[in-house]
Amino acid sequence: MLSYSRSYPFKTASQFAYLAANKRLILPLLLIATLFYSPVRDIALGTLADAFFQVSVFVAGTLAIYYYLVEKLPQLELSYLNRKSPALEVTMAAVLGALPGCGGAIIVVTQFTKGQASFASVVAVLTATMGDAAFLLLAKKPLEGMAIILLGVAVGALSGLAVNLFHKADYCRPEPNNKQIEDCEPPTFAVRMSEPVWKVLLFPCLAISLFMAFNLDLGQFEQPVELLGAGMAIFAVLIWALSSKGKTYKQITAEEEEVKPPSRLAKILQDTHFVTAWVVASFMIYELSVALFGLDLAAWFTEYAIYAPLIAIMIGLLPGCGPQIVVTSLYIQGVLPFSALAANAVANDGDALFPAIALAPKAALLATAYSAIPALFVGYGIYYWNLP
Repeated sequence: MLSYSRSYPFKTASQFAYLAANKRLILPLLLIATLFYSPVRDIALGTLADAFFQVSVFVAGTLAIYYYLVEKLPQLELSYLNRKSPALEVTMAAVLGALPGCGGAIIVVTQFTKGQASFASVVAVLTATMGDAAFLLLAKKPLEGMAIILLGVAVGALSGLAVNLFHKADYCRPEPNNKQIEDCEPPTFAVRMSEPVWKVLLFPCLAISLFMAFNLDLGQFEQPVELLGAGMAIFAVLIWALSSKGKTYKQITAEEEEVKPPSRLAKILQDTHFVTAWVVASFMIYELSVALFGLDLAAWFTEYAIYAPLIAIMIGLLPGCGPQIVVTSLYIQGVLPFSALAANAVANDGDALFPAIALAPKAALLATAYSAIPALFVGYGIYYWNLP
């Protein structure tokens, strides 16, 4: 019997059953189908190219800078800070949560289950985190991105300090070693396969993206550039689909486990593919809904703007970064107001909610419910102040 290797799992006819069970593959197949359907082909090509050149390339660049800086920063033990001052511990938890991505939040959740962090720090970190959606916002709207990060730190710290008044540090803490985080053993060949492509095309694509960002005319190269962007968008989404088993809700909406052995480039590409998939999905849904059904989401949210923060909070309560990236994409497209973006950023817990539910389900659900309270105040506070 042929064995499955960790780096290349598909070696027999059973690969077809494996792929058929992967729900992530639905997205790239639908994207390819739009290119063969003539009424929407031009819209699909333009939307895919825009998603790649206006989002994916800048996200990859932002991630490269971010992960370089993170390697230079040591991880702090919250237990030491807690002994110094509970307020200092909660504030540091909020800072870790506000960092783009879900790594800081997962660190705090893990330390809580080991008795090294308080329940208040869990509330602070889950309230402060925006997950991978922060990369997208920083890449496209850096000023708003920094504003959301600072807002997350402030609201997260205040929420944690408030929880400290009502709950002890070990509140809802599970018994030691009672559960383990699921090891997904993801297939890694897809990410490795994409590395040569990105090494060749990243800098040319970055140059094209800068040309487009400054509204410079591409002239006779406009159509080839559009085809390149659409092709790379589908390529990124396909790699995303093949980078996970894609069977469960968690495997669809959460980013993949780290490639072994760890590689900065592989991590950058993993996150870039993940963000690209959800951005492409939201861009395509919006553009096709307008073109085919005349559904103008921007007009709907303008007319019923009072419901936008509430809807964003409800989406924020869903685990995983995927749904939150959709909210951020709609904001970037001018569909959602800033009040809805801020409410979602406070309410959402990103991928950190998955290990929290696995290791300390009671604490995870209660902390998530607590994060919805400041989200309501933030979202509707901004809404009634008539901020853009």
